[in-house]
Amino acid sequence: MKPIIGITTDTEKNYNHVLNYEYIKAIKRAGGLPLIIPVGIEEDIPQIAAMIDGLLATGGNDISPLLFDEEPHHKLGEVSPWRDAIEIDLVREILKLDKPIFGICRGMQVLNVAVGGNIYQDLYAQNEGTLLQHIQNAPNDYKSHYVEIAKGSLFEKIAETDKITVNSYHHQSLKDVPKPLIINGKASDGIIESVESTEHRFVIGVQWHPEILSDSGDAVSLRLFERFIEACTEK
Repeated sequence: MKPIIGITTDTEKNYNHVLNYEYIKAIKRAGGLPLIIPVGIEEDIPQIAAMIDGLLATGGNDISPLLFDEEPHHKLGEVSPWRDAIEIDLVREILKLDKPIFGICRGMQVLNVAVGGNIYQDLYAQNEGTLLQHIQNAPNDYKSHYVEIAKGSLFEKIAETDKITVNSYHHQSLKDVPKPLIINGKASDGIIESVESTEHRFVIGVQWHPEILSDSGDAVSLRLFERFIEACTEK
């Protein structure tokens, strides 16, 4: 039996659900069975968490800063309160059950907020110094900057190297990262690009989009999804 992977989905203002097909393809390619989780079923989070073998938290709009005790910065983008309503608590429930989580872009930010961390509402307005271009002006599958990976981390074992190149589409980024998460990857400008948990079987978040890169055959991205699915099959 293939492991069932819950995938969070974006929504438009009229509540139509939207999900880039690359997420589904990446899960299928790695051997998982995708199950799309809609918004509006917050009361069913315990049942959802019990049903699935792992959670893929996907990219999307900004997170409400009220969830980490801040008011909106003037550079805050469009928020998705209907996603916030289910995703934060779903991540917390999956963590309690020690089931694997793979967070991508917004998904990594949701993971950090769920454990008590916060984010820069706009990384350019709230960081001093010169930063890299984190919203690249290039095709989606073009790798535009480096990420240095922490030695000895789970991510280093998966990547099989301590430096990779990634694509980049974000104006927010992690700020304070609390336990059980640790920072395992940074860009050369110091922006946090990946995290992992030291207290769970498999919990990894990345700021870039490996679902797009895996569709182009990127080896590290493929291994990330393969290792995630392997963890979802372990009991």
